[in-house]
Amino acid sequence: MNEIRRGTLQEQTFYEQVGGEDTFRRLVHRFYEGVAEDPELRAMYPEEDLGPAEERLRLFLMQYWGGPSTYSERRGHPRLRMRHAPFAVDRAAHDAWLRHMRAAVDDLGLSEEHERTLWNYLTYAAASMINTAD
Repeated sequence: MNEIRRGTLQEQTFYEQVGGEDTFRRLVHRFYEGVAEDPELRAMYPEEDLGPAEERLRLFLMQYWGGPSTYSERRGHPRLRMRHAPFAVDRAAHDAWLRHMRAAVDDLGLSEEHERTLWNYLTYAAASMINTAD
């Protein structure tokens, strides 16, 4: 969506187009509900409470899609591969991650275009985290 402001054309970010923080809060919360029940993925989260991991992913995705830069302000550069290096991420973990994320994306009820854009990024990100051969 475009909006005219003071004579200049300003485009909304993807973050704004899909509903801002509320949308990303719902997405990540639904995703972590699945993770909590998945023995393989749950083992990758050393914290007893998934809340801190949920907050980190939510803040990262919000920032990535054009929302506030809170993630970088708190944690610095994302360095996703480095942050995931201590965990053995194989094809099974990749598939499980995407299975729970797919359910979370489907629950959002986004437009087809927004859903496709988000899903394309998530599948790319998941593939790039694989660091262990099957």
